[in-house]
Amino acid sequence: MHQNTVHRALARTAAVTAAAAVAVLAATAPASAHVGISAANTVAGTYTLLTVSVPHGCDGEATTAIAIQIPEPLNAVTPSVNPNWDVQNVMVDLPEPVTDAHGNEITERVDQVVYTAKTPLPDGLRDAFELSLRLPEETAGQTLHFPVVQTCTASDHPWIEIAEEGQNPDELESPAPFIEVTAADTAAVDAAEEPADTEDAAESGDDGGTDPVTYVALAIGMIGAALGAIALVRGRRAA
Repeated sequence: MHQNTVHRALARTAAVTAAAAVAVLAATAPASAHVGISAANTVAGTYTLLTVSVPHGCDGEATTAIAIQIPEPLNAVTPSVNPNWDVQNVMVDLPEPVTDAHGNEITERVDQVVYTAKTPLPDGLRDAFELSLRLPEETAGQTLHFPVVQTCTASDHPWIEIAEEGQNPDELESPAPFIEVTAADTAAVDAAEEPADTEDAAESGDDGGTDPVTYVALAIGMIGAALGAIALVRGRRAA
C-alpha cells in the first residue's frame, strides 16, 4: 500500500459533493457496523492499549489492508503482531525535533500504521488490531480521531468523517474512530504523595513505624506488671 493512503482518501472525499459522498458511503456498509476503537484506559500521561476493530468488508468484498492514521501529538506507536497480517509503521519527519517522555530527542513520528492481509479477510468475518502508545499530558480533555482507510479487493472505504461541533457522531455514515482523553486525578495523586502529619510522624518514628525503643519499654512494663500481680497473689495466700 502506498504510504499516503489516508491522505489520498481525505483528498478524494473532499473533492466529491456531499450528496454523492453520502450515497456511496451508505451503499458500502451499514451504519450499525462501523470500524471502531476501544481503549484500555484514556488517562493523559499514561500508556494505553488501543484496539481497532474491523467488523466487515466493503459491500461484500474481502478486506486486504487497514491503514490507521495516528493523530498529532502522538509520536510513537507500537503495533501488536497479528499473525494474519503484515504490519508497517509509516514515518514522517517532524517540523523540528522534540523530546519524548524518556528524555530522548526524536525527529520523526508514526504517521500511519498499515496492516496488509496475508490472505484477504472475508466480508463475513471480523478482526482487530492493537496499538500500544502513550497519551501525552497535553491531550487531557481532547478527542483524538484515528481515521481508517479499509482497502478491499476492488474498492476501499474511508472511515474518516469527523463530527463538527455540536454534531452527533452517530449521525455520520463513516465516522473516524476516536477516543476521549481524560485528565489524571491530580487531587488523589497529591493525597497519596502527601507526607504524614508531623505529630503522627513523631509518635511513630522517622520511618513511619514504631520505634524499637518503644517496643522494649512496653515489654519491660508488661513484665513488671506480671511480676507485681504474682507477688500480690502470693501475699494474699500467705495472709
